[in-house]
Amino acid sequence: MPADSVTADGALWAPSAEFAAQSVLTDYLSWLQRERQLDFTDYRQLWEWSTTDLSAFWLSIRDYFNLDIDDPQQVLDESAGMPHVRWFIGSTTNYAANALVHEQESGLALQSLNESGVLTTMTWRELRLAVGGLATWFRAQGIVPGDRIVAYVPNIAGAVIAMLASAAVGAVWASCAQEYSAQGAHDRFAQLEPKILIAADGYHHGGKIFDRRQSVTELAGSLSTVESVVWIDNLGLLDETTRGERFTDLTENGCEPEFTRVPFDHPLWVLFSSGTTGPPKGIVHGHGGILLEHSKFCGLNTDLVPGDRFLWLATPSWMVWNIQISGLLVGATISTYDGAPSWPDAAQIWRIAERLGLDVLGVSAASLVAAHKGDMHPLDVAPNLTLSAIGSTGSPLPPDTATWVYQRLPQVWLASASGGTDICSSFAGGVPTEPVFADQIQGPALGVRLDAWNEHAQSVIGETGEMVVTRPMPSMPIRFWNDTDFAKYTSAYFDHYPGVWRHGDWITITERGGVVIHGRSDATMNRHGVRIGSGEIYQVVDQLQEVADSVVVGVELADGGYWMPLFVVPARPPVDTRRLTQLIRNEIRTNASPRHVPDEIILVDSLPHTRTGKKLEVPIKRILQGADPVAVLNPQAVDNADALYQFIAFRPLDKTRTDPPIAARK
Repeated sequence: MPADSVTADGALWAPSAEFAAQSVLTDYLSWLQRERQLDFTDYRQLWEWSTTDLSAFWLSIRDYFNLDIDDPQQVLDESAGMPHVRWFIGSTTNYAANALVHEQESGLALQSLNESGVLTTMTWRELRLAVGGLATWFRAQGIVPGDRIVAYVPNIAGAVIAMLASAAVGAVWASCAQEYSAQGAHDRFAQLEPKILIAADGYHHGGKIFDRRQSVTELAGSLSTVESVVWIDNLGLLDETTRGERFTDLTENGCEPEFTRVPFDHPLWVLFSSGTTGPPKGIVHGHGGILLEHSKFCGLNTDLVPGDRFLWLATPSWMVWNIQISGLLVGATISTYDGAPSWPDAAQIWRIAERLGLDVLGVSAASLVAAHKGDMHPLDVAPNLTLSAIGSTGSPLPPDTATWVYQRLPQVWLASASGGTDICSSFAGGVPTEPVFADQIQGPALGVRLDAWNEHAQSVIGETGEMVVTRPMPSMPIRFWNDTDFAKYTSAYFDHYPGVWRHGDWITITERGGVVIHGRSDATMNRHGVRIGSGEIYQVVDQLQEVADSVVVGVELADGGYWMPLFVVPARPPVDTRRLTQLIRNEIRTNASPRHVPDEIILVDSLPHTRTGKKLEVPIKRILQGADPVAVLNPQAVDNADALYQFIAFRPLDKTRTDPPIAARK
């Protein structure tokens, strides 16, 4: 199929005829024509069908990717409405069986790199045998389908093996990065009542090693249901005094794995909400829904093919780590990286990609922004770079950074995406047969009936609206943990529009069919009757060389007034604070609008974030309005809890406030 007919005027990149013709998407379209007698001329026609005839579309995904999922009695039952829909009724499957079916005796399945430069690899056979050995041990410990196995680990090969072995026996997996304290991990794991804890002795970050043996011991002691601890010797710190099983003892000999078939909606893993405003909520996804969604995402929206080398830089606390493992579903070679992608500098992402020989690299938008600010040419630091695609997610990618990527790597397809832990995938993302424009994601993902609704719940094009999904997706949570009556689940997504998923973002669907993310709707500012998305300000401010970090909030005042401060962390101590703040105001006024210019710009030494790097607009707003930081935010869920308390001094009604010397006022 030729490249889609969306006009390329003003595009940063357009697929060549060869690129489009060789894409998985084009092959899928040919397959639909041949096997289903369905003829679609472009992505937009395909998307319309995929979100209208859901049963036919998702059944085609099973068949095209040759997934081992039994024929269902019924593909989809929507009679009870979202969130109570049922998928593939009567079908059984197993995630790990599908992930490990692409066996080539000597083909590379998994490669792992750490900050010290140590690179290890596993063939498909070696991976299968390691998973089989660990799964056999799990069964010997009495693990049965539905039991919970949790892991306190960095992004290493052992974590991948353990997750697949958990899935193989039908256990429910959950993982947490070791940057979290023992208490932070406990807050997530304790609610699951796990039987087995997998833990590493520590991790690499920022040129240092972090010994986590004491934290593991504290965590294991706090989880009363844990019967066994399995240690991964990641740093070589384990000795005879460390009590517990050794991961290598359970996997080094190995055996062919046996896979327990489970119902389509049997829990596969539990992901966790950030836990910033209360105990982390456990979000449960099923084997079958993830198999369908991740095969579609990795194949059709990311264009991974067998043998492609794939890494998404993430920790096991972020849902893209799970997507990274699912590269196995389409036969890709997946990769892990134990370390900081920004050390020794922001160009490290290119060195990692070169060392691993990556075809597809996934990063956070913040990593690309940092690389842009550093402005080291990727080919100067990594002359043998072989990337064909870059995925970006986590926050909106500023247009200036997207432009910079194409100035440096003009042949690479930049596939920005926006999704969520909630569905463990993307709502909008890459389209390999369409052009890329700097200011928008290429389009809604297949199978996702994405829309923007105005205040009257009417669909709008070219206007900002609430992001909604009006038809079900198989990877929507099967439930929240310990939420048998669906009360928390319903409150999270369906209270505002019954039967319609409201995600909580402001978006614009453009006339081209692209998607622009403006930021959280619960953090949107309404200034003098004008609705302002925080993302519109970040797109300007965060690309400035002089700015390391920022957060903007809108605060309703007791006297009816409105105060919109912008807090900025300078990239380096400013010589002239007034000149810096004036520069920021001018940039916002010119590149956003005069209405986006904040009332005050306040320079601070640091800002807090969630553990996955999200900005904390709503909690900061509540603190500025007088709330106790501990009452609005769990300090364990924040990367820099001390930075929260500085906002008490900035409360607009606090007459005794003394601004820090670095503060710059309008």
